[in-house]
Amino acid sequence: MSVRMSAAGKYGWITDRKGYRYSQVHPQGMLWPAIPDRVMDAWYALANCPREPECCLINWYSEDARMGLHQDRDEADFDCPVLSISLGDDALFRMGNVERGGKTESVWLRSGDVVVMGGDARLRFHGVDRIRFGSSTLLSKGGRINLTLRVVT
Repeated sequence: MSVRMSAAGKYGWITDRKGYRYSQVHPQGMLWPAIPDRVMDAWYALANCPREPECCLINWYSEDARMGLHQDRDEADFDCPVLSISLGDDALFRMGNVERGGKTESVWLRSGDVVVMGGDARLRFHGVDRIRFGSSTLLSKGGRINLTLRVVT
């Protein structure tokens, strides 16, 4: 993983000597900011989930950033989907299987695209292979922002 991360909501994603995990407190000691209303509106419209998201991971991808195939397995409730909003430069998104290996499929995500991974897709391996840097004018210096909403508990 070569992205820069932040978060909003009740939980954020942190890493330190203990590894990766959700935390209610930012590494510098403050609470995470609230998830913006417009982002919450996307959850209400598309997630088809009775629970509200508790975390909005904010990942910024520079020109050379990638995110290898991984599963989102650190949440307690797999019945709730993961909703991902792409902003800025195009990203080549790859989706695999519940088990590592086998055939994968890729699609270019453009600014404004939303992916909802729920049901059978909730635990599939997925990642971003590359960024088409400069493909969007949304961010003045280029790059991609990905907002990923999820229920943690």
